[in-house]
Amino acid sequence: MSVQVEKLENNMAKLTIEASAEELEKALEAAFQQNKKRISLPGFRKGKAPRRMIEQMYGKEIFYEDAANKLIPEAYEKALEECTEEIVSSPKVEVIQIEAGKPFIFTAEVALKPEVTLGKYKGIKVDKADLTVTDAEVDAEIDRERDRNSRTINVEDRPVKDGDMTVIDFEGFVDGVAFEGGKGENHPLTIGSGTFIPGFEEALIGAEIGKETDVNVTFPEDYQAKELAGKAAVFKCTVKEIREKELPELDDEFASEVSEFDTLAEYREDVKKKLEDRKASAAKDAKEEAVLNALVEEAKMEIPEAMTETRQRQMAEEFSQRIQAQGLSMEQYMQFTGMTPAAFMEQMKDQALKQIETRLALEAVAAAEKIEASDEDFEEEVKTMAEVYQMEADRVKEMLGAKGTKQVKEDICIKKAMEFVVENAKETKAAKSKKADKEEA
Repeated sequence: MSVQVEKLENNMAKLTIEASAEELEKALEAAFQQNKKRISLPGFRKGKAPRRMIEQMYGKEIFYEDAANKLIPEAYEKALEECTEEIVSSPKVEVIQIEAGKPFIFTAEVALKPEVTLGKYKGIKVDKADLTVTDAEVDAEIDRERDRNSRTINVEDRPVKDGDMTVIDFEGFVDGVAFEGGKGENHPLTIGSGTFIPGFEEALIGAEIGKETDVNVTFPEDYQAKELAGKAAVFKCTVKEIREKELPELDDEFASEVSEFDTLAEYREDVKKKLEDRKASAAKDAKEEAVLNALVEEAKMEIPEAMTETRQRQMAEEFSQRIQAQGLSMEQYMQFTGMTPAAFMEQMKDQALKQIETRLALEAVAAAEKIEASDEDFEEEVKTMAEVYQMEADRVKEMLGAKGTKQVKEDICIKKAMEFVVENAKETKAAKSKKADKEEA
């Protein structure tokens, strides 16, 4: 088996792979053995006809396709072992020569790993996040908890106000004539929800239970019922029920019911601490994203289309596995979303490209800073994997094998490189002027 590499434009290459005539003959024989039971030949029982007779009857090419399908993956894997280039895409294969007694030749067009020229990766400037938690934010969080613990009560001694949950009867008229679909009975409507056409809900504020109220509105110009679009209408409405939320009192009793604390003051302090932690976590994520975006923007690399397409297919397979675990097939997903496979793939293109660029840039940082995965790092990662999959660490190593071990160590280096650029980033106030930035540089 031999392989020749021809460099093409845009980080692409064509591998010309040649397998010997002997290897082709083995593949042809395997194809014959696999198919002979399905081939009928006059004078022979099914599955007993000699290969030579079958080839005479149906042509020598009868087993070529199956032989090629068997030989190509094997020859390609061997070629990858001999090739010194780092291939980062699935191959686009074309058979050049297949004939019994002659070498089997095919080409594989592949993407090569792009070279990366790093820009600035130490001291990347990012906006410093404001981690201050205000009293208003604490109040809002507590109000949300009060809302979750509220109860609904019937109201009979006042008219409708904003936020009320009502039950209404209504009938709509245009130019004095009732229109189709404009009538409803015992219809639940929360005032301020925006579920009815503009102006309808607001006009019910002040309405009293049992009294008919005229609601004057104009249908939007883009209303789905074209015959009503832009027209003025009157809805005769009767409010049948009014309900409102009753929030619990904001006191020590409330605090003890919704938390582990006995007093409102302790509960407020805990809410503030949790909001601070939440902001800190969000700020950490935002900083990492900003640093990585800047790292990629500063770096120069040319990503071959085939590399992006390969990542898109990988992402599609990962997505398929996730939804299958939830009992949903890709076919069902496409039906529910109305999306085509082509549109689904296109939707992932930007994300796939971003993932590739980010990883390549971090690999370049790891190389520049001579970042390596130590044995201790690897053992720690294996321990984590063993806990996740509930397996013995030795079993995890066995399943990883040489290829998986290499991948894990590369991922550790990527993680370390990301930590390096983030730790070395400079946080600046968002309002700082460009002049101040230049003076600091």
